[in-house]
Amino acid sequence: MSDLVMDGPPTQTSRVQEKTEADVATAFTKFLMESGGPDSPDIRLQRDQHRDLLHGGLRSLPTGFAGLDASRPWFCFWISHALEVMGMFDEEILPPALASFLNKCQSPTGGFAGGPGQLAHLAPTYAAVAALVIAGSEVAYKIVDRPALYDFLMRLKSPDGGFTMHEQGETDMRGTYCAISVASMLHMLTDELTQGVPEYVRRCQTYEGGIAGEEGLEAHGGYSYCGLAAVSIIGKADALDLHGFLHWAVHRQMNIEGGFQGRTNKLVDSCYTFWQGATFPLLHEAFRQQGKEKELLLPTDIPWFAPSPLQSYVFLACQHPGGGLRDKPGKSADYYHTCYALSGMAASQYGLDGRQRVVGEAEANLLGRIDVYYNVLLEKSQRKCKFFEDIPTFQYKGREISGQEGEGVRLARAQTLGLQPLSGLP
Repeated sequence: MSDLVMDGPPTQTSRVQEKTEADVATAFTKFLMESGGPDSPDIRLQRDQHRDLLHGGLRSLPTGFAGLDASRPWFCFWISHALEVMGMFDEEILPPALASFLNKCQSPTGGFAGGPGQLAHLAPTYAAVAALVIAGSEVAYKIVDRPALYDFLMRLKSPDGGFTMHEQGETDMRGTYCAISVASMLHMLTDELTQGVPEYVRRCQTYEGGIAGEEGLEAHGGYSYCGLAAVSIIGKADALDLHGFLHWAVHRQMNIEGGFQGRTNKLVDSCYTFWQGATFPLLHEAFRQQGKEKELLLPTDIPWFAPSPLQSYVFLACQHPGGGLRDKPGKSADYYHTCYALSGMAASQYGLDGRQRVVGEAEANLLGRIDVYYNVLLEKSQRKCKFFEDIPTFQYKGREISGQEGEGVRLARAQTLGLQPLSGLP
């Protein structure tokens, strides 16, 4: 039975949805015919194949990727994060190599560009800083010019409370998340940086409950994560209609496929395993920080979504035989979907009570626990705190700036660390 409620003749949207459901059902049926059933230990994360694809991307990229020359820090992040959640990130070899390359992408006027000598931009700035946090070494942390980066962020600060993506660029929800998360990861958040952010994000929340990229547009999974995560990091998620957001989010998990769609009446896509799936722990923690556990009868195990169907969709329909993960059956694998499908699965495998919920054998399929606010391993998020807490101040235009990590993410990490060990890997 289709997820779509048909109230008229078939449309292009309904036809494509039905085909996607059939393709996913075929993948499920093929597995069931060849294995011992839905609880079979044959459901397995093909770690070695994915590792080989990711390592190949670190060495060189096919010529078809030439159009993404302005996104090179993203490849550093996508690949290194996918490796770390699988427990395959080499901390001896990769950190110095990442730091060396990303330093070449750093602009002398602050921020990181998509490649050496290019224009500084908030998107690769987030990717570069997150990759340096994943690197997890003082060598990596120290390449960031914090005063110049702070100046860059302040230059991009928009009067409406958001951030432009680059100088004289567009303002959208990506910029807000990238700026706030980068400043928080580096313990550089200040009142002047966060001024107007909750109000800006609230204005982009739509009648559906999700968040749009800009005011007046359609609610979208990626922008919804960005907006919710930004205000959650600074401890201001109560600026949003959280009940409306939750109502919208729970309807994005597909009945047949098990994965998430990004918008109403759109197709399932494995990248939303993270963009949609990670919003549920953010929402739960936002309600908890407001003291609403008893008033709202908050769940104590799983926050409002079904992790087993979600993981089954990724395991059975999105693993490419040649390595890497894909959007859906029939598509090619790529680094972006490999990263966010694995990351979203990692988020789904850990309950609010600290228990692990893994489809298939935990020894084969368990991933490392992530910090859903930054999308890096929780242990790496904790590790960088020990470094940056020792250098709380920096000079900016003759002033001594005392920055900090976001209050919301700090409280959330303390709550999570009280439940279980940092590493979920066997």
